[in-house]
Amino acid sequence: MSWGLALLTFAAALSLRFATNHILPVGFPYLTFFPAVILTAFFGGFWPGVTCAVLSGLSAWYWFIPPFNSFEVHPGTAIALLFYVFVVGVDIALIDAVHRAMDRLQDERATVGRLYEQQRAMFQELQHRVANNMQFVSSLLGLQKRKVMQDPASAAAAFDDARARLDTVSRIHRRLYDPETLKQPIRTYLADLSADILETSGVENIRVEIEMGPEMEGRSFELQHLTTLSLILVEAITNALKHAFQGRNGGTIRVGLSALGNGFYRLSVADNGVGFQGPVDPATSRSLGQRILQSLAQQLGGTIRYVSEGGTRMEMDFSPPRTRSASA
Repeated sequence: MSWGLALLTFAAALSLRFATNHILPVGFPYLTFFPAVILTAFFGGFWPGVTCAVLSGLSAWYWFIPPFNSFEVHPGTAIALLFYVFVVGVDIALIDAVHRAMDRLQDERATVGRLYEQQRAMFQELQHRVANNMQFVSSLLGLQKRKVMQDPASAAAAFDDARARLDTVSRIHRRLYDPETLKQPIRTYLADLSADILETSGVENIRVEIEMGPEMEGRSFELQHLTTLSLILVEAITNALKHAFQGRNGGTIRVGLSALGNGFYRLSVADNGVGFQGPVDPATSRSLGQRILQSLAQQLGGTIRYVSEGGTRMEMDFSPPRTRSASA
């Protein structure tokens, strides 16, 4: 359409110039061509405007600048052509600058609109995240309360336990909301998180190994699911550090994460410690740690099971539910 506009306005300007040639005084060869170039550049763009200007200039040179019907160049002809080139060049340049400014303004408006939507979504997500965190803290304190009611002598230990868990939640969130952390591969993130847990616990001669299949390379989790997964990992490793290596000088904890297909994943935390005495049913266990793990696993649509063979192995198969939209 732009090129068609260039040809149409040029043809109209040329026809009008021929029609008014007998009434126009000598010295106005470009009179009808200037508006055509301006209109084409404004509505058609830079190159259609240049095309219209070139066609108009050649037509005026050939038919309306003496000697007529000729492209001969004389001093007067050269001056007239230079005047035309200067005028249409300035016109097209100014119109193109206006177009570019309008385009930048539209881009800036679109950017501002996107930033507004992102900030609105982030604010709503922040509210959702804070509400979830407060709910988690409330549930944790409720569990600690029931533990104290069952054994009042354990009140101080229960408060210390709650404080340690809340401190862990705080560290996890500081790590998760660091932009550099979110750029890390999942293997690196789990390794750094496990190292933090070991450092905080103060244990010695215990190492954590990360086992991850090649299918997990490039995989990522949404922030909401990664937060829950991190809390589960912290609770599982902490339980192993507390109970698996009693009476031993050291040991190994292996953390595994693999993709099972169809959107399902498996998280495993295995140790080579003393193992459980008898079967463990997380759904009926009265252990505070087990109840916390069960509650967190349900947030990921997961189930937890234990195997005690040469140590203890916790496995959780899960499929992260779809995250609610920001507008929900």
